Amino acid sequence: QVRLVESGGGLVQPGGSLRLSCAASGSRFSIYTMGWYRQAPGKQRDLVARISGGGTTDYADSVKGRFTISRDNAKSTVYLEMNSLRPEDTAVYYCNSVPRFMDWGQGTEVTVSS
Repeated sequence: QVRLVESGGGLVQPGGSLRLSCAASGSRFSIYTMGWYRQAPGKQRDLVARISGGGTTDYADSVKGRFTISRDNAKSTVYLEMNSLRPEDTAVYYCNSVPRFMDWGQGTEVTVSS
């Protein structure tokens, strides 16, 4: 069973940047398409970015041009670089496979506020 551990969240002002990390345990990480999901208070959890094992990326329209997903298969880690952050980006961010079949990690909280 793969275990996911997200980190890197925090409080940032509008226009600021953060880099999230997600470390996965277990083998065969490199074959999975991985994604970053987020859940704002009172809303459903949505996929915002994904990356295939070979590095092909795709983004939700709401983050396109501002967020960049990447991965290091040797470290079994996926990253989310977030720039030009907006208050509406405030959420708990989770990583998981796409489609999701792994257990959820604890997530990392991102708050964008002045």
